[in-house]
Amino acid sequence: MVQTTVADDLANKHKSISIAEFFEKNRHLLGFDSKIKAMLTCVKEAVDNSLDACEENASELKLKKKEFELPDILVRVDLLQGETYKLIVEDNGPGIQAAIIPRVFAKLLYGSKFGRLKQGRGQQGIGISAAIMYGQLTTGKPARIISRIAKDRPAQLVELLIDIKNNDAKVIKNEEYAKFSKDTGTRVEVTLEGLYRGTGDKSIFEYLRRTSISNPHAKITFIDPEGKMTVFKRATETLPIETKEIKPHPWGLELGVLTRMIEETKKNSIQSFLTEELSKVGALNAKQILEKAKIDPKRRPDTIKTEEAVELIKELQKADLQRPPTDCLSPVGGGAIEKSLKSEYHPEYIVATTRPPNVYRGYPFQIEAALAYGGDIPENGSQVLRVANKVPLLYESGACSITISVSEMDWKRYGIPKNSGSSVPNAPIIIFVHMCSVWVPFTSESKAAIANYPIIIKEIKLALQECARQLGVFIKRKMKIKRDAQRVNTFIKYGEVLAGALAVLARKDEKEMKKMMNDVLEKKYGDVLKKKEEIMKEEAKAPAKKIVDEDAGSDEE
Repeated sequence: MVQTTVADDLANKHKSISIAEFFEKNRHLLGFDSKIKAMLTCVKEAVDNSLDACEENASELKLKKKEFELPDILVRVDLLQGETYKLIVEDNGPGIQAAIIPRVFAKLLYGSKFGRLKQGRGQQGIGISAAIMYGQLTTGKPARIISRIAKDRPAQLVELLIDIKNNDAKVIKNEEYAKFSKDTGTRVEVTLEGLYRGTGDKSIFEYLRRTSISNPHAKITFIDPEGKMTVFKRATETLPIETKEIKPHPWGLELGVLTRMIEETKKNSIQSFLTEELSKVGALNAKQILEKAKIDPKRRPDTIKTEEAVELIKELQKADLQRPPTDCLSPVGGGAIEKSLKSEYHPEYIVATTRPPNVYRGYPFQIEAALAYGGDIPENGSQVLRVANKVPLLYESGACSITISVSEMDWKRYGIPKNSGSSVPNAPIIIFVHMCSVWVPFTSESKAAIANYPIIIKEIKLALQECARQLGVFIKRKMKIKRDAQRVNTFIKYGEVLAGALAVLARKDEKEMKKMMNDVLEKKYGDVLKKKEEIMKEEAKAPAKKIVDEDAGSDEE
């Protein structure tokens, strides 16, 4: 009889697990590592899905020249007992076919966006399913989904749990539902364990506020556990630019991806594969690249060996090609950002800019930045609003390229004070930075911070410098007016005595001397006199603040 070995015993212990089982054990990777963060993550994933669905629905209807509605989203958090809450997110999107509701909401890595080179909020098909999984893990309650796809069809109600072992749905209830009020749309209800925070940077309120700023075309209604309703109104009635899907660009390809594409292609020649399945590769470029790689342009793709693919990708990445197309991107737009920030923070001054598109690893991206200053912003109330593909980032700020870019800025050069050791200016300023891309390089699956690619940091700093220069000019002008107002105020304060003394010396009437002095003041400081009372009122109610009065610098920090 053959005795079993240690290797035999170990082999019997090997097994595979589903993606759902992996994330069940490692839920912190998806943002469920604390009760406060878990609740916020669930809101984030549901709202992201709703916004994407609403925008796609509106774009399709607009393309067909039909009436459409802009996104209208309800977020409601109900306290059930203790630390158990019910989260409800409802939208006016296209709805979801009843047949695929179980897979959309209870199967991780299932969706239409993975690998699609087009700007969107979701990327991996994990988010909403992970939120439902978290609710199931902490309360054991099924998720409830109600959806309607047409006005003349009944809504469908599905209650489900996730079969963790098989990464699939366990449908508990599937029936028609007559009480859904919207013509089309989806309502998601998840019972979960969490901690609700009413205010602060990590609160649901602040997340929705920043979502509203980043999505000025959306109306978002929030009802908190106490029943208080907050409506974040639209700042614009314009639908965002509809993005188009692009093909992979050679500069961003890796060997494994290229070989897989070659294996899967149905093209008859390697040259036609390059020109038709890659972006910005023309017939002449393809021919030159293949000649340098010593590959016959007429060869069938399935005959290309690994060694030849290695040479091919080297030549592709060295080729002098046009940059990827940028119609896959949909920035918010400087005007819309300004309107949103103005309606939320009521600043004294605001400036926004959108940088020209750039490329990292073959992926096109675009940076937008805005600075809101003064007004109702508290004196030491500086904040950095980090946004990626119109989704606010609230956690892991220290690891994010946006935070690094802000901290490396020489803000004093633009008249904005910054304490040593601080990453943000010490001023009444809101700093808004948005990165949009077909593939945002997040540092983890929780999508909380943007990786520190040098080209991304450079673009962020250039956008901030552009805004800071304009803000610096405003601050310098304001300081000049303030100094002049103080001079005028001093002159007026002692004007009576001075007019009398001058009248005696010049042997003129005192009233005539006062009139001459007032004429001089009006001529030289007319604008200041108009603003003097406003400036003095502002000085009276605000604490003294130090503002560096220097000329704005150049783009080079």
